Amino acid sequence: MSGFEIHGLTDDFTREVRETGKSPGYGHPVVRELARGTGPCRACLEQFRIGEEERLLFTYRPASTNGTLGAPGPVFIHADACLQYRGTDFPPGLRSLPLLIEARASENRVIVSCAATGAAIDGALAELLANPDVDYLYIRHGEAGCHIARVDRAKAQ
Repeated sequence: MSGFEIHGLTDDFTREVRETGKSPGYGHPVVRELARGTGPCRACLEQFRIGEEERLLFTYRPASTNGTLGAPGPVFIHADACLQYRGTDFPPGLRSLPLLIEARASENRVIVSCAATGAAIDGALAELLANPDVDYLYIRHGEAGCHIARVDRAKAQ
């Protein structure tokens, strides 16, 4: 078992986006399009099949803590319902992407970040989570900068 849990956007959250056609917290209209890029979907954490799947684009802001602001940005989810990824294994569909992993501390501060792709991801996650000052990690797309997923330390069994 790994030392982390990773999860995409919740089913309730993505259901709200699909049903209202608006980005939660902002009210901006959601844009529906045929996938022109691989993504990934921020719920199931799978890459989109270009030219085959429809996706929804909307503004998302990761949850903030202690009244601090998280940085909003554009994210995609499948237009058709998919299930939230929750697991202790890093999603295979993300490994080929250039990733930026941000280590967050109290008051939502980024204390360190690193770029990783492929097999280097596991070592980067372990190293960042070994730092006792780190509360959790955010994974962002290393080129576009947008939020992909949150990573927390695994809960003790």
